[in-house]
Amino acid sequence: MSEVKLKATLAKEASKSLIPLTTTQKNNAINVMADALVNQQNRIISANEEDLERGKENGLSKSLQDRLAINSERIESMSEGLRQIVNLNDPIGEQLEEIKRPNGLLIRKIRVPIGVIGMIYEARPNVTVDAAGLSLKTGNAIVLRGGSAALKSNQMIVEVLREALNSTDVPVEAIQLINNPNRSSVNEMLKLNGLLDVVIPRGGASLIQNVVQNATVPVIETGAGICHTYIDEYANPEMAKSIAFNAKVQRPSVCNAMETLIVHENFAKEHFLSLVEKYREADVQIKGNDIARNIVPWIENASNEDYATEYNDYILNVKIVSNINEAINHIDTYGTKHSECIVTENQEYANQFLLEVDATSVYHNASTRFTDGFEFGFGAEIGISTQKLHARGPMGLPALTSTKYNIYGTGQIKE
Repeated sequence: MSEVKLKATLAKEASKSLIPLTTTQKNNAINVMADALVNQQNRIISANEEDLERGKENGLSKSLQDRLAINSERIESMSEGLRQIVNLNDPIGEQLEEIKRPNGLLIRKIRVPIGVIGMIYEARPNVTVDAAGLSLKTGNAIVLRGGSAALKSNQMIVEVLREALNSTDVPVEAIQLINNPNRSSVNEMLKLNGLLDVVIPRGGASLIQNVVQNATVPVIETGAGICHTYIDEYANPEMAKSIAFNAKVQRPSVCNAMETLIVHENFAKEHFLSLVEKYREADVQIKGNDIARNIVPWIENASNEDYATEYNDYILNVKIVSNINEAINHIDTYGTKHSECIVTENQEYANQFLLEVDATSVYHNASTRFTDGFEFGFGAEIGISTQKLHARGPMGLPALTSTKYNIYGTGQIKE
């Protein structure tokens, strides 16, 4: 039996033991895992250093190195994410609906675990912790397959988490990590109907499309983040500059970072030069349309391919437009339905943008960097779904549940 099938089988068996666990038992296990991360951080950081060294040797970009890096502060953040999950309401068993039929049947719709979740993701080791915590809280077992760049980090994190579970009521086998870094292990996971109940991909466009196009297991699609900020002509200048700078520079390697800045031509006449100079001071490479280049000659030309690219790096597209409709049309053409923002003091335009832009998260006067399960109050997140079925946006605990109907009778039979 292959590693992938063996670990999925073990997870499937463990998932049965999770069903009767109480919220207290699950919370205790997650708290113990949170403590273990902090107490064993030296082991995790040491393993991460091996990944970082290998990444540098293989030419891993600085932005991807940032996604990969683990330090004491990030471990504290991972641990805090788990504690946030503990503090959230357990959705399992929640009654969503009650129906009383004329024949006396009482029908209750409740939340239940999905079962076994397959998680396929790339360079961010914190996803390992978030996915494990969210899955266990919702009574799901999980099979993790991280990217090869973070292999040592993920192995050590999972080792620490599983060691912690030994002292709890949660079975150790509920957390599984696939060690095989070859693409074949991903492709095998996609066909494990009957063992995996759902697969969630989290990473770049090529990974997500491979999963969506080849999986026979149901998929919750998370999407690439080609996010936009539109600065309207009625924007507060200082607010607009602050939001636009934050959306790109605060952490450009993540999916909710802005990739294209759209600016109304009237705003651009007075404020565009000072804004792009601020980007240049932060070593951001700027590409723009002809109007933008006429105002700032050192800006590079932006192609249609550039507008369709998720950089996850210190590279920014800009486009100057003549009205809000042109901005919305650009977003419709190139956006990935992730996170979009308008900065304006005009409520009519704000309402139009919020209504017409199709994305999981649409902002008025706030950075797209807030599209995140932790920031939304969900605790950690397992991903940001850009599809429209089952779950959309940051996926917290309710997104990792299914439903069933319990029907109570007093001897009724079908006539």
